[in-house]
Amino acid sequence: MLYNKNMVKFENDWDDVLSGEFDKQYYKDLREFLKQEYFRSGHNIFPPMDEIFNAQKLTSYGAVKAVILGQDPYHEQGQAQGLCFSVRKGVQKPPSLVNIFKELQADTGIEPPTHGSLVDWAKNGVLLLNTVLTVREHQANSHRGHGWEKYTDRVIELLNQRDDPMVFILWGNNAKAKQSLITNSKHLVLTGAHPSPLSAYNGFFGGRYFSRTNDFLAEGIDWRISE
Repeated sequence: MLYNKNMVKFENDWDDVLSGEFDKQYYKDLREFLKQEYFRSGHNIFPPMDEIFNAQKLTSYGAVKAVILGQDPYHEQGQAQGLCFSVRKGVQKPPSLVNIFKELQADTGIEPPTHGSLVDWAKNGVLLLNTVLTVREHQANSHRGHGWEKYTDRVIELLNQRDDPMVFILWGNNAKAKQSLITNSKHLVLTGAHPSPLSAYNGFFGGRYFSRTNDFLAEGIDWRISE
């Protein structure tokens, strides 16, 4: 995926929408950095290379109803799967995700699942996008400033251009920094503190992001997660 721009394939309408993006110099530079990190740095890099773009593979451009924007992937072994805040089944739920499920239950009454996979949300039209899509093990924000921000800026700009109303849910300062890109008055922006235990009680809990999203959309999102 990293060696050749033609290997970045979403197998949906993102391939056309992002046509030419992987030819740009910033992405060529980013790809060289990632090759160094994944193959020669001696560090473990997350998520696995074939899962970097999972958010867009699972949620096509035309299917997006809401965007949840995170910071960067979980940085411990086995956690990151290319979807912000999500971990694969069998992996312990990180504290931020536990708090998201607490807010979901308080807002909608939906019982938290026993696992931490948000794949169902992705398949129901929620683009689970991080601002930076890769990270070194044990080192949060270690891939910040190497080009991913330009890529995710472009993704948000393209979504902003859509006529169909959607909701952008921005949690934490890294996500809120993207708010200036959302200029289309047809869309709704919801902001809150990051769901981390360090900040969740200072502006995350009580935000009612899930019900407010469905109140805004003509066709709401099924926030339930199957076991």
